[in-house]
Amino acid sequence: MTAPATTDLCDAHPEAQVCEPVFQPFGGRLTFSGPITTLKVFEDNTLIKQAVGEPGKGRVLVVDGGGSKRCGLVGGNLAVSAATNGWAGIVVYGCIRDADELAEQPLGVRALAAFPRKSQRGLHSGQAGIPVIFAGVVFREGEWLCADRDGIVVLPEPPAAS
Repeated sequence: MTAPATTDLCDAHPEAQVCEPVFQPFGGRLTFSGPITTLKVFEDNTLIKQAVGEPGKGRVLVVDGGGSKRCGLVGGNLAVSAATNGWAGIVVYGCIRDADELAEQPLGVRALAAFPRKSQRGLHSGQAGIPVIFAGVVFREGEWLCADRDGIVVLPEPPAAS
């Protein structure tokens, strides 16, 4: 199933949440959509590694990295794991690294920027499955995210097929 364009979603659903335009595309897929799974972390990608190592089932991993630009939370190895395990995409409120490797994966990736320094595992604890808020949107577990070149849109449930 091809995801509807974010512009069409916004036209049909004026109540849709739309992210502020702060994200850059990094993955091999510019368009992706799926149910949301949330993580809240800070400069430690331990929970991200665990999540992408599990079956993604077409979900989108939404990571609140606190907006930190001091390390990359998702790199080439995690992108390979996510793509291999069936994740549709990853949205990171923080940075990625290994941008060229991410571009080679059949995975949608959005992040604030690329930064070469890796995160430090075990540095901070994190939380999974809680609502996270960034870029003007509240991301809730199980809600539906669609991303394309025009932006990122969140709806309470998948739109009806047209």
